[in-house]
Amino acid sequence: MSALGKPSPRQISVVVADDELPAVNELAFLLGKDSRVGEIHRASSGAQALNLVENHAVDAVFLDIHMPALSGLDIARVLGGKERPPALVFVTADEEQALAAFDLAAVDYLLKPVRPARLAESVRRICDLAAEAAAGDSDVVTVVQGSTTRIIRREDILYVQAQGDYARLHTDAASYLIRVPLAELEEQWAEAGFVRIHRSYLVSRAHIRQVRVAGGRASITVGSAELPVSRRHLPGVRSTLASSRVRPRA
Repeated sequence: MSALGKPSPRQISVVVADDELPAVNELAFLLGKDSRVGEIHRASSGAQALNLVENHAVDAVFLDIHMPALSGLDIARVLGGKERPPALVFVTADEEQALAAFDLAAVDYLLKPVRPARLAESVRRICDLAAEAAAGDSDVVTVVQGSTTRIIRREDILYVQAQGDYARLHTDAASYLIRVPLAELEEQWAEAGFVRIHRSYLVSRAHIRQVRVAGGRASITVGSAELPVSRRHLPGVRSTLASSRVRPRA
């Protein structure tokens, strides 16, 4: 998940990692022809790629999957633990690892030989993400679905549903899965009017249509969905809704 702001004109900095030097040089050459790309760091091993990320401000890493010692997937798992990980683009001849790559929140998955048009699309996505991070605006969310990047306005999100380490954003039109725990969204979106009503649900106060308390049970209607309010969260929900003049209907 990312918050989008105004586009930034700055060039992006990238790492190109592949254990085959000709492949590194070819991709670096193609990236160098793109005016949106600035510094290009080259790595011929996974360890070298991680070292470059640690010592340079890097916006993205272009990774081959099959490298000795540390594979591209191994590197992605390590980088995923960083507070602000760089965007990941896998560049490989292996078509079968796409699912694993996107499960690691890859921005794109390019098959060798890389077509310039597809590489340009990857750079565009990275630039969008870099601009979002620079702006620090949390009014929109970037959702990557396979080869498609969607921009979701936070004000259109009715509620969020926990799904393990992921969260599903529900709008009137559709739902979108992002790799952010519900607890993290609860903390980040509290000031935007999102209220935790259950261990599995976070709702937008602006979209609450009805609150019901009957027979010792409480529920909230958001859009067309009626969601349960847990006993644990009910006092906090009452307090929050009272402060905003939304009264439960008995």
